[in-house]
This record gives sequence, structure tokens and C-alpha cells, in this order.
Amino acid sequence: MRTLSLFGLFLGAFAALFYFLDSHLDNFYVFEPEYLHHISKKAIAAHGNDTASMVQYIVSDLHDKLPAHVTLNEEWVFNNAGGAMGAMYIIHASITEYLIIFGTAIGTEGHTGRHTADDYFNILTGAQLAYTPGTYEPEVYPQGSLHHLPRGSVKQYKMETTCFALEYARGWIPPMLLFGYADTFTSTLDFPTLWKTTRITAREMVTQLAAGKL
Repeated sequence: MRTLSLFGLFLGAFAALFYFLDSHLDNFYVFEPEYLHHISKKAIAAHGNDTASMVQYIVSDLHDKLPAHVTLNEEWVFNNAGGAMGAMYIIHASITEYLIIFGTAIGTEGHTGRHTADDYFNILTGAQLAYTPGTYEPEVYPQGSLHHLPRGSVKQYKMETTCFALEYARGWIPPMLLFGYADTFTSTLDFPTLWKTTRITAREMVTQLAAGKL
């Protein structure tokens, strides 16, 4: 009984802490969705036919403004999640935010996942299609547009051919990693990629925590 009582106290304290932090998440964010969409459109205007230059333009601008929160280490890694396959470059990863370049040169399709964070997908190259049950026409997000997936919602998505985006998530990021890792254990068995993803993500999260960024 004593053990159950202690567990109950711990669970209650954890729930109270989580509720408090969850209601104050805005205090921990360093990126703004509006600005990320703005800089994405500026990059397209400056380098609309050159995705690599767009990425450099965006990362350089963000690093100038937030040097402690943006890495210039362009480390690409495959990403398999929800049945879709692409690659990502992690620009920022912390407990409450991540910012990546995500995309593929040959197209992909899958499940968005149902996440504990809002997701903002700024299309840099190509187009993304999305679908929700009960609709009869696809949502179409062309170059320069923003696809916002609210926290807790889910869609099917597709990139028919080459498509790259600046993807930003704000909310609780660690639970999202479970979705990102699941395909490794159920399908790809690509453990070297899993290790590389874990190493980069952990390094960036620990760096942010050391800087006082949750």
C-alpha cells in the first residue's frame, strides 16, 4: 500500500508539472512560424530553381538571428516514418521545437502521424498533396505555401516527385521520436541510420539544454 501511495503521489506531481509546462510552452519557443514562412518565400524569390542555395540562404539567415539555436552542420540522414521515406537535415532540435529540411528527389507517400506538436511544412521545391477522410479532393500545397498540421490531427500526404520543405514543429518533441523510429523496427531494420539520427538529435537536444533551452 505504501508503494502504491508513493506511486500515486509521484504520478500526481508529474501530471501537475506536465500540465503547468504544457500551458506555458510558448515561453520556451525561439522560432516563429510566420517568420519561417517569410524567410522561405524570400529564399524562393532569391533562388527558386536551386534548392541547395535556398537551404543555405535560410540557414544562414536563421543562424545570424539565433546563432545559439541553429547548427550549420549540414548532416543529411534518411528518414522513414509512417510508410514514407525521405531525408532530413536537422537545423535545430530541442525538447519543445525542431526545425529541419525534409524532402526527397523522387517522391514518397505516407501517414503524417498524430503528434504532440503543431507541424508547419513550408514548401521550398515541388508540391505536397494531403488528404483527410470524408473529403473527395486533395489539399494541394505548391511551392511557397504553408501546410499546417495542428497538434493531434492526422492526414495522408504525398509528394509525387521532387519536393523539399522547411519543416517546423513546436510542442512536445520527444514523443514524436517514437513515430520516427517505428519503421526501423517494423520494416527497414536500418539500424545505422537509426543510430545516426539518434546521435545527431541527442547532441542537438543536449546542446540546447546546456544553453538553458527546453
